Amino acid sequence: AAETLVQQISEEVIDVLPDAVTDLVDPSTLTEASRVAGLEPYALLVLGTVMVGFAQPYFQCTPPMLSATWFPANERATSTATALNFNQIGIAVAFLVGGHMAKNEVGIHDYFGLITLLCAVVTLGTFVQFQNKPPTPPSYSEIEKMMRGEKEPPFLESVKRLFGTPGFSIPLAAFICSISITNIVGTFIDEVMERGGITDQLGIDLAGAGFELAILVGGIIIGGYVDRTKQYKPVTLACLLATMFFVIPLGLTDHMMGNEPVLLVLALLGLGLACGPIQPINAELAVDVTYPSDETAVESVQQVGGNLVSALMVPVAEWALHQDYEFFRKIRPLDFDVRGDVLLLFTVAAVTIVYYNTFDAPLRRTMADGEEGGEEGESLTIDVSSSISGQKQPEFIER
Repeated sequence: AAETLVQQISEEVIDVLPDAVTDLVDPSTLTEASRVAGLEPYALLVLGTVMVGFAQPYFQCTPPMLSATWFPANERATSTATALNFNQIGIAVAFLVGGHMAKNEVGIHDYFGLITLLCAVVTLGTFVQFQNKPPTPPSYSEIEKMMRGEKEPPFLESVKRLFGTPGFSIPLAAFICSISITNIVGTFIDEVMERGGITDQLGIDLAGAGFELAILVGGIIIGGYVDRTKQYKPVTLACLLATMFFVIPLGLTDHMMGNEPVLLVLALLGLGLACGPIQPINAELAVDVTYPSDETAVESVQQVGGNLVSALMVPVAEWALHQDYEFFRKIRPLDFDVRGDVLLLFTVAAVTIVYYNTFDAPLRRTMADGEEGGEEGESLTIDVSSSISGQKQPEFIER
């Protein structure tokens, strides 16, 4: 009965595979290849991948809502950076553990088993500790939303409102730029490292893990600065400029010096520190300019846009990966070449800088916090126990 059920599911999944896939490779051939490799039928592998994709929004789209619900105004960017970019820690672990374990069919099964066990433990821990909201709202903007009785509209209506709000599309563009660059670098990390002279798998895995860790660390450090200053635009522009600077060495070959592995690794870490923070900072900026919007809808639009553009850019980057452009060929000391994929990422960052420089929208949530909160960055406690019952206005107690 179990085999029959598996067969039925496999046939259903194959029926909905895009024509582009089935035209290139016969699904039965893919299933046979999976069987020879000791894996499940190919259609079930596709189904599992789709289910993982379905689960992702619950983790990737909720950090801004988490920050708004639980953290004061001077901690939200740091909170969002930590929650959003901790995804990179999972990717870093996958570089190290997955690269070591998934070398054959037995290792792949063990790796998937380990992931399943860890997911079950974390899910159980979440159920045990979960709280919907804190006892009192952490900021004036949240108490204002509560007092107004704000209700989140249907998702599609929220999306229409977001794109109708001045300033929303600019942090969206920065978010898409950042996630596209980090995704493409992560996707082609083997090729990037090998072209730079790092060919052993452990070295590649360590470099990839370091890149993902740098994204998290950069987000926490720079997010903390943005929390204190609310300088979203200058910080994002500086990060984009640094991204352009650090991306070039990933595909640069100096004909006099040859490969420079140390320079390559330093550039990779610098790219993570500079490019990674752009995502959480601009997730918070988008929530700020669209206040009192649905934070989850804001992040959902950014994630959909970023991952869609990333997916469309991958084949272009893969083609550009094999294109070399040489400069100063006749001047030997200056002779160098740059790979096309690096020029592509450089151009994406440059265009984003030009567009981002036009940002000039009011920070509505920051204004809501500042109207009642006094000096920027003050810590506060909000007593809403009596205001909920309608007896008096909420009390704001500065600390």
